[in-house]
Amino acid sequence: MSARAKAIAPLAVVIGILSFLWTELSLNFTFHWVTVQDNLTGDGSLGLPENFQLILPTAFISWGLFFAAGGDNAAFGKIFLAAVFGSVAALVTMPLAFKTADFPDFWGIALWVGILAFVLVMILILGDWYYVAGTFPCFAAVFFWWIATGLDGWVANGGGIDNSLAQGKAGAGAFGGLISTPWPWVWFDIFVTLVIGVVLGIVSAKVAAAITPKPRAAPAEA
Repeated sequence: MSARAKAIAPLAVVIGILSFLWTELSLNFTFHWVTVQDNLTGDGSLGLPENFQLILPTAFISWGLFFAAGGDNAAFGKIFLAAVFGSVAALVTMPLAFKTADFPDFWGIALWVGILAFVLVMILILGDWYYVAGTFPCFAAVFFWWIATGLDGWVANGGGIDNSLAQGKAGAGAFGGLISTPWPWVWFDIFVTLVIGVVLGIVSAKVAAAITPKPRAAPAEA
């Protein structure tokens, strides 16, 4: 095995194992352990999730961002803050979008997304501790889940007029509406899962470093 393979293999093994455990945990949590109705399909294979869910792919976003930011203790802090700033910006955007929901099509959402995106970039003036490249994916993760679960509150606040929601082409939510989630829970579910992803990142880095063979010291010259 080459020196490069020896350096990479321990991290790959650790990430593979943690990925398996996270997938098993999150899916069981959402569809088996914490559900409104335990036997949704009649055979016990799928349950109706509660409002609090662990969103499987979201953790991989912050996990990957952790390594993109350097994969060290500093990266942990950067991505944790990115999860806070990005998800909170989305949390603010959703109720604001309701105020302009009667704008044509999705302009009411687009307007506030544009404004909050501008704000997220402008925060860069406060210093290098702020990692905007991590903030945007976290911001987007909340919106992804809001859209996937049916844009809760959008139609009720006047959205959907003369657009695809009113025509029934969108907004039912994932699994045919079974995972329709109130928008505050959309934020909370994503934020918690983003933090879990950062924790998975630091754990995988620390464990891999502990089990990676250290290079042998060169023999001292006589």
